[in-house]
Amino acid sequence: MKPGLPIVTTLRHLLLIAIIFSPAYTSLVAQPASKHVSVNAVKRYLYVAVPGIRDYLGYGGHGILVFDIDNHHRFVKRISTGGLHPDKTPSNVKGIAVSIALNSVFVSTIESLQRIDLTTDQVIWEKPVEGGCDRMSISPDGKTMYLPSFEKGFWNVVDCATGNIIKKIDVFKRAHNTIYEPTGAHVYMGDIASPWLYVADAKTHQLVNKIGPFANFIRPFTINGKHSIVYATVDSLLGFEVGDLNTGKKLAHIEVKGWNMGPVRRHGNPSHGIGLTPNEKELWVADGFNMRVHVFSAAPPYQQLTTIPLQDMPGWVTFSIDGQYVYPSSGEVIKTETREIIATLKDEFHNNVASEKMLEIDFAGEKAVKAGDQFGIGGLR
Repeated sequence: MKPGLPIVTTLRHLLLIAIIFSPAYTSLVAQPASKHVSVNAVKRYLYVAVPGIRDYLGYGGHGILVFDIDNHHRFVKRISTGGLHPDKTPSNVKGIAVSIALNSVFVSTIESLQRIDLTTDQVIWEKPVEGGCDRMSISPDGKTMYLPSFEKGFWNVVDCATGNIIKKIDVFKRAHNTIYEPTGAHVYMGDIASPWLYVADAKTHQLVNKIGPFANFIRPFTINGKHSIVYATVDSLLGFEVGDLNTGKKLAHIEVKGWNMGPVRRHGNPSHGIGLTPNEKELWVADGFNMRVHVFSAAPPYQQLTTIPLQDMPGWVTFSIDGQYVYPSSGEVIKTETREIIATLKDEFHNNVASEKMLEIDFAGEKAVKAGDQFGIGGLR
C-alpha cells in the first residue's frame, strides 16, 4: 500500500479492478447493447431498375440502383444485371417485381426475364421469352407471375422459381400493364389497344370479366386495396377515369383543370402514370407535357388539390410502403404530406437517376421481409 493512501480509497480501487475484470463486464464490453438492435432492425431500400426510360443510359446507366430510404435516399450500390439487346447493349427495362418467398427481385426487359437473389445480388437465371416481356405482376405468395408479352396479344403465366411458362392467355392485341389483386384471386390486365380492362381468374388462368369500356385505350392504372375500384389513365386524356371492379361499369371521367394538353416525348398520351396513396386518400397523376404531377382527392367528386412541378417529364408514379414518400419517374423524392421535394436520386457518379421501374424492399439482416409495388396500389385491406 502506498504510504498515506486512505484505506477507503484503496478499497474503492480494488472493487473497481474486480468489476472491470469480471466475466460479466467483459461480456458487456464485447457485446454492445446496440448490436442486437442493428442486426434485427428493418432497413428500407428503394430499388431502381435502369435503363428504366426506354434504353436511354443517360438516366442512371444499367443495372439496379439501390438507395437508402432512411438515410436521405443516398446511393448504396449498383447491382449488375443482364438484359441486353441482340447487339449486347442494355435493353429497355419493362418491369420490376419481388417475391419475398424466393428472396428474389425480377426484372423484365423487351427480350428476357431475370431472377436476382436479394442476398447475394447474383442473377440466378435469365431466360429469353417468346413474344418478349412487358410490365409484370407477382402473386402475393410469390410463386406465380403474370408476364405480358411485349405489346402482343397474350400474357404468359410464369413459375417464379424456375421461369418456366405455365400457361399462355390470349387477351386482345397489345399486352402491357398487369396488377395482381392483393388477395391473389384475380389479375387485372391492361391492353393498350383496347378500352377494356381485362380480368383473369388466378386459379384457372382464364379470362372471367372485363371493366369498361373506358373513353379510350387503357394506359397505366391502379386499384384500391379492397379491389373494388380501378383508377385508369387512358389515351388522349389529361386526367383519369374510374371503374367499378365488381359491376364492370365506368363510374367517372376526371380532367385536369387549368393545364393544357400538348405533345409528349414518350408514351403518346398526356397522363402516363397514376398512383393511389397507401391510405387511399389521394391520387397522384402524371402530366408529361407540363412536366408536373397533379394531386386529386381519391373519393368523389375527385377534387383537384394541387400540382407539383418536376425536373423532367414524368411517365410513372409510385410510393413508399408507408406512403411517406412519392416517387415520380423523373427522379424526385417528394414528401407526400407536405408536397415538398426533399431529394433527387443520384447515382455513384452524382448523375441524376430517373426510371419508371422502381419499388421499395425492406430487409431484416440479409433477407427481404417486405416489398412494395411498382403500381401505387391502395393499402387498405
